[in-house]
Amino acid sequence: MTKEELALEVIERLKKEYPLAQCTLDYDQAWKLLVSVRLAAQCTDARVNVVVEDLYAKYPDVEALADAPVEEIEKIVRPCGLGKSKARDISACMKILRDQYQGKVPDDFNALLKLPGVGRKSANLIMGDVFGKPAIVTDTHCIRLVNRIGLVDGIKEPKKVEMALWKIIPPEEGSDFCHRLVYHGRDVCTARTAPFCEKCCLEDICQKNGVESKK
Repeated sequence: MTKEELALEVIERLKKEYPLAQCTLDYDQAWKLLVSVRLAAQCTDARVNVVVEDLYAKYPDVEALADAPVEEIEKIVRPCGLGKSKARDISACMKILRDQYQGKVPDDFNALLKLPGVGRKSANLIMGDVFGKPAIVTDTHCIRLVNRIGLVDGIKEPKKVEMALWKIIPPEEGSDFCHRLVYHGRDVCTARTAPFCEKCCLEDICQKNGVESKK
């Protein structure tokens, strides 16, 4: 089985296992996802979803958050960790959206990368979830699982994993595929415990179990 064939098989099996693939960060506007994905660095999505409720209650739109004192933002987002840097990035980001993009999130990947605190993972998430464009989000679940499964070979650097996956994952499948990897990584192919291979829908094709894919 080639990596391309393996990728298609993994995609189909995960579709059956997790038919409703979606981002686990709560948002109803693009700028809120931009805020949440910054807060999610080294923090759980569940905690972020709780913290942003207070943030949006006090600062309900881009302009309000752009005008908010950084210190006030930090007080609210501190439970997510790295409060100072996250508050600084959120404040700067909202000011740019207000001043350069009429309060809207740009739908251009390179423009997103220029926003404070936005890296490739965040930009891809927004491109895929908000704008429905091809995207591959290489978070920790994605990197761990695609290495275990055998879709990439010992690659840990997020950008290199992303580039490798672009070669074998159909563009229209990338965003949902990465969401499904998150579900699978949390429930089955876990990081902190031994993976639950006995209940894994990929057990018979996973490289971790000795099934090797061809280049």
